[in-house]
Amino acid sequence: MKLKRYFWPTVATATIVLSVWLLLRELRGLSLAKVNDSLAAIPAFHWVLAALCTLVAYAALAGYDRVALLQLGKRINWLFITVCSFTTYALSHNIGASVVSGGVVRYRAYTTKGLSPAEIGLLVAFCSFTFILGMVALIGLVLVLDPDITLRFGDLLPVTASRATGAFLLLLVALYVLGSVMRFKSLNVGPLAIVYPSLHVTLSQLAVGVCELLGAAGIIYFALPEAGNPGYFIVLGIFLMSFSAALISHVPGGLGVLELVFLMGLPDMADADVIAALLVFRLFYLIIPFIMALVVVLLFERSRFRSEAASEEA
Repeated sequence: MKLKRYFWPTVATATIVLSVWLLLRELRGLSLAKVNDSLAAIPAFHWVLAALCTLVAYAALAGYDRVALLQLGKRINWLFITVCSFTTYALSHNIGASVVSGGVVRYRAYTTKGLSPAEIGLLVAFCSFTFILGMVALIGLVLVLDPDITLRFGDLLPVTASRATGAFLLLLVALYVLGSVMRFKSLNVGPLAIVYPSLHVTLSQLAVGVCELLGAAGIIYFALPEAGNPGYFIVLGIFLMSFSAALISHVPGGLGVLELVFLMGLPDMADADVIAALLVFRLFYLIIPFIMALVVVLLFERSRFRSEAASEEA
């Protein structure tokens, strides 16, 4: 048990050290002044577009919970869902261990709305699957339309893919949707009945899963300059590869991993411009939401403490 407990933290630490070492090797000769110049060169309108992409991404993340609650047949105020989902992902993106951190936040929040621990567990699992569904669909699409995108990373990512790989991934998504059309029977696990999603739910999953990733990639795209920019579609593909590598590494926030993969994937762009764009991404997608989430958690816990104290006095 002790080995199991320390395995992933050890892997994450080793990955951070290796990624930082490779990243520093890639950034030899890069000065902070160049990065500052790149940040200053981003047009004001592009800052606004990057901020709007952040709103799209987090609105879609709120959709994860709404679709999951729809699947569970639970009706909860949309504002409560939005705040809960925002807090969950803002914390898990930065802290890591999204299942654990996300599960704790959702448990504290949704138990106040009458959901049982088993239902919250299903909700967390359903949200995770929605993310995977969106990721698989977009990676499949990118590989079908541009199968050579993996060549941009050289030997950095031990992955070989082709148009057939992308078609296979899209086939998996299609089969999942087909299951809702065929109305597969529910699966009984103890007292729980796991119902196959309806067509409305599966299409909603695809919509929010895809939109979240499109919005997140858009932040980086609009922060990049025009010189050497390969276009949104290629930036999206690189983002999907880098985000996948960051998730597999179990490094909180993909620190070092995200930057390294992006630098390898955009060899025709200045390193300072790429790093500046990723700093904008971390600011909008990670840091600002994280600070806001901490405030939400403190306010929520204070209100819970006061209500519990009032109940004890009564």
